[in-house]
Amino acid sequence: MSKKIAVLIPCYNEELTIAKVINDFKKELPEADIYVYDNNSSDDTFKIAEQNGAIVKKEYRQGKGNVVRSMFRDIEADIYVMIDGDDTYPAEFVHSLMKPIIDQEADIVIGDRHSNGTYKDENKRPLHNFGNNLVKGLINNIFHSDLKDIMTGYRVFNKKFVKNMPVNSNGFEIETEMTLHTLDKKFLIKEIPIEYRDRPDGSFSKLNTYSDGMRVLKTILWVFKDYRPLAFFTLFAFGFFMLALVAGIPVIVEFVNTSLVSKIPSAILAVGLMIVSMLSLFSGFILDTIVKQHREEYEINLIRWCEKEKDNK
Repeated sequence: MSKKIAVLIPCYNEELTIAKVINDFKKELPEADIYVYDNNSSDDTFKIAEQNGAIVKKEYRQGKGNVVRSMFRDIEADIYVMIDGDDTYPAEFVHSLMKPIIDQEADIVIGDRHSNGTYKDENKRPLHNFGNNLVKGLINNIFHSDLKDIMTGYRVFNKKFVKNMPVNSNGFEIETEMTLHTLDKKFLIKEIPIEYRDRPDGSFSKLNTYSDGMRVLKTILWVFKDYRPLAFFTLFAFGFFMLALVAGIPVIVEFVNTSLVSKIPSAILAVGLMIVSMLSLFSGFILDTIVKQHREEYEINLIRWCEKEKDNK
């Protein structure tokens, strides 16, 4: 195979599993370069990865998003395979995930853990399942898509996607951000069912049920606000409008009946709420226009990047 393949493994304290992950991918993709980016591990992850033949680098900014940002900027390849270092994703599925990229049927391929039920069976954190489903439902509704797995850590990308992906997340929101970027910028996306297995004994997840639950809620608000600002601010405008009516109707009724306004505070409150409602609505219109302009500019820049790549070949 003439295409250059890079296997990307973000790692934080994975000394129990990293050797197996590296060697599994060496077996499946002997021609690939395997990169391990160590994110300030306090165990022997870095040393074990080096001993097993990976190209190992340090990422001092804490968080998976920071690791992925550095990987995407530093590494040059034609096909990028991203996998977690916890040995929860079987390496043998990589060929199925790479095929749509090789055949140019997709820009990003997702390893879907949910379709065959293995994630539900293996994952012992029900609140994480609930959070995943909540975010997945919102994204599918916003983009009229039917994705089964939004937050999987097993993905394959082509170079066009990797080199044109602006990574803004610092932590585990990176998977959601990549999915959103794919849908919003109309990259070709495909899901391939894979098996999932829970971490081996002695290996612990870096996710925290409660703090990451709050992060899920923040992600939902962020997705809605940034990708559908008109709908987001229209909801606020409607809410303030209804509160303005509740405060203002008694004032209007009184004025119609007596030609006087004795409830001055209620009148001021109603006017203030109505002004906030109108400002929210206009903010939605303005931000919606900005988002559309951003999409157009991104598309133009993507065309220029593709033309430059053709000239370089």
